[in-house]
Amino acid sequence: MHQSSVVVFTQFLGSLSGLLDHAAVHAEARKIDPSILLNARLYPNMYNLTRQVGEANRHAMIACALLAGVEPPVLPDTEPDIPELKARIASVIAFIASLEPARINGTAHKEVVFTFKNGSKRNFTGQSLLLTFSVPQFFFHVTTAYDILRHCGVDLVKKNFLGTPNQ
Repeated sequence: MHQSSVVVFTQFLGSLSGLLDHAAVHAEARKIDPSILLNARLYPNMYNLTRQVGEANRHAMIACALLAGVEPPVLPDTEPDIPELKARIASVIAFIASLEPARINGTAHKEVVFTFKNGSKRNFTGQSLLLTFSVPQFFFHVTTAYDILRHCGVDLVKKNFLGTPNQ
């Protein structure tokens, strides 16, 4: 379970941080305000780039916290710039990396309760939380962040999304 959560989330959060580096370089080279990229979205009713990054962070952090039986850290509820988004990603990576594998391994059948932002709750086993909810949600938001940046003309390739696979 640790390999399927912390290890996967860590790799792709690192990639997401790298995507933001590319966004910053793009904005500087084109002399555009980085907030234009942060507020970009693929469709009017979809989250903007900032929110896509926030949701990826949230799903990784909450899934790992639920599996480990600990409280997740609270991220600031402010409008971040690119350096602040990168700092938030770094804090999520540090949090999930601090969780002992033994706290997460063996939680496939553990009952956990995910609380949505609106307060409603949904029960899962650890395995169903990861495989049918948190990992798919995480990848949806990371992929959408990548797609927003590509749509805005940021020079990215698949390798930027994948990052460096773990051995």
